Amino acid sequence: MTEKPDLQSDPERPGRLLATGDWRIDAVRGRGFVPATLPDDAVELDATAIERLDSVGALLLVQLADRMDIDPASIVLSESHQPLLHAVIAASGEAEPEPRTEPAWFSFLAHVGEVTVSFGGGFKQFLGFLGLGVSSLLRTMFRPRQWRITSTIHHMEQTGLNALPLVVLLSFLIGAVIAYLGATVLKDFGAELFVVDLTTIAFFREMGVLVTAIILAGRTASAFTAQIGTMKSREEIDAMRTLGLDPFILLVMPRLVALLVMLPILAAAATIAGMAGGMTVSALSLDIGPDLFMSRIHETLNLRHYLVGLIKAPLFAVVIALIGCLEGFKVTGTAQSVGERTTSAVVQSISLVIVINALAAVFFMEMGW
Repeated sequence: MTEKPDLQSDPERPGRLLATGDWRIDAVRGRGFVPATLPDDAVELDATAIERLDSVGALLLVQLADRMDIDPASIVLSESHQPLLHAVIAASGEAEPEPRTEPAWFSFLAHVGEVTVSFGGGFKQFLGFLGLGVSSLLRTMFRPRQWRITSTIHHMEQTGLNALPLVVLLSFLIGAVIAYLGATVLKDFGAELFVVDLTTIAFFREMGVLVTAIILAGRTASAFTAQIGTMKSREEIDAMRTLGLDPFILLVMPRLVALLVMLPILAAAATIAGMAGGMTVSALSLDIGPDLFMSRIHETLNLRHYLVGLIKAPLFAVVIALIGCLEGFKVTGTAQSVGERTTSAVVQSISLVIVINALAAVFFMEMGW
């Protein structure tokens, strides 16, 4: 039978404390047998009467010795318990290793390496997802029964018609700002009429499709990630696979096709709105009427300007749709993961759209188009 642990003063020898009983974790836990204050004349701890001892009891003896200002190794203990007490004394005396301080350049290089590896892994996943998208598109092209027409039309409404007011408004304002800045600079040279050339070429070649792509990257890519990520957190995607359905064809293809159709239409609407903004500023600030503005557009605009801008629209649509869906599939099941992946989708989409547009602009300029 387990005896209760106890600590008493030795009546026959003042200054000595006697530890008795069972000093194990289940016996000493919550027990108040250790007095809050020890006798002032306590200089010796005799624990030979302890029947059972474990590491917790040994540590308690060491702490009692510290309170009595005596060496823990001087605790009188039975021979069978001494190895355990010495092990606890050795372990309690080891100092915690100091944290290693790395130089600043080492941390910087480590961070650069982590970012590079992360970027490379993400780009590799995107290329794999792109290949899967192309193969699925080719596989379903000649199988009309696999087309998700209802879902595609729904996403065309969500990504296209619902975004139209925002795209038109922002494009109109940007067109007005470009025309106003051009008027401010060109007015000093008496070349106000070239404001029309500036606004026309800027919107037909670059700004119309770029503004649209950036708006959709922030609005649509985040929506795709949140929708697919929420479905994954609810295990709906696993249920599709269990039923023998392909989540890529059901979830990704309708969104990809919808964006491929709607982004060029929105880019055309953005270009018209931007030109309307430039026309408004020209009429109010430079006395260039709508008739003269349209006549100048007819003289300046070339079909190649519009084609250069239009060629980039499908490419931007593929990037935005695939990144948004890919980040949705990466969700690990928590609401925090959905938020993190949504933010990542927006950042990646906008960054890639700007990079691709910059490379395309340099390429077309060098080719003389």
